[in-house]
Amino acid sequence: MTEREPARGPEQRKQDVLDRLEKDEDVWVATASAAGVPCLVPLSFVWDRGTLLLATRRTNPTAVNVTPSGQVGITLGHTRDVVLIEGTAEIVEGADLPAGSGDAFATKLAWDPRGRSAWVYLRVTPYTVKAWREVNELAGRELMLDGAWLV
Repeated sequence: MTEREPARGPEQRKQDVLDRLEKDEDVWVATASAAGVPCLVPLSFVWDRGTLLLATRRTNPTAVNVTPSGQVGITLGHTRDVVLIEGTAEIVEGADLPAGSGDAFATKLAWDPRGRSAWVYLRVTPYTVKAWREVNELAGRELMLDGAWLV
């Protein structure tokens, strides 16, 4: 049995989440169809202006599922360092994406879906963020509620 690290305080957890949003390249994205059929896929992302910017083919279930409600679940990390984000997604066409956002995506991920008609961007605005590593961090795992950071 390994010795567990002490629980991080809320400020450190928030900073760790922001660091992961800046540095990580991939997240798991969960959506559901209008009929309730779940879909879970990995997508690359960039943290841009307080939102997650992802890209997928416009015909993929993830993009299709976003249209009815806009609700998505996003997960970063592994089971011993979890970041759970609930948010609202909107479809953004490449031509409508601000140049700075498209440039940030292309630079970080080394590919640029702008100008590819089969692709759309998903801009996800978080409204809930939770983060924890072990059971000793379950209390106080909520870092954002209703779109506002608690710390």
